[in-house]
Amino acid sequence: MKYYFIYSYFISYFIMTDTAIALDDIDRRILNALQIDASQTNSELAQAVHVSAPTCLRRVKHLTAAGVITRQVAIVAPEKVGARLTAIVEITLDVQAAERMDEFEQYIGADDAVLQCYRVSPGPDFVLIIQVADMPAYHALAHRLFAAQTNVRNVKTYFSTFRSKFETKIAL
Repeated sequence: MKYYFIYSYFISYFIMTDTAIALDDIDRRILNALQIDASQTNSELAQAVHVSAPTCLRRVKHLTAAGVITRQVAIVAPEKVGARLTAIVEITLDVQAAERMDEFEQYIGADDAVLQCYRVSPGPDFVLIIQVADMPAYHALAHRLFAAQTNVRNVKTYFSTFRSKFETKIAL
């Protein structure tokens, strides 16, 4: 138990120090406003967060250069474009060597139906969020991505029956 605590503390410390940067109140207001609507003009954003337009633009550029803002995207309603089935998939590999994990990650990452991929621990090696049209499309994807791979030991899939919440906004 003692070793687990030390390991957990080390991992938490590494993750926090590797990714966290100092944000002040203006940065937080800008990020919150952009997470709600990134299509705003700089003038609209500046007005919404109560700073001048040049200050706002400089801050957004700094947040982008620092890697806090990684990209701006449109969120598409899956049911409106025919992608009605969401699958949450747990994958366990036979061999968990780093290069084999990387190979699998790159292979599945190239498929457009795989929206998210997480390496997880403990339990399975990966958890995937997949969006496809229907069950036959999932079956084809599962055969292509999982059954054809010799290093996949176990696949466990959960199908969403209703999405009660979907959010991309991170609480700041």
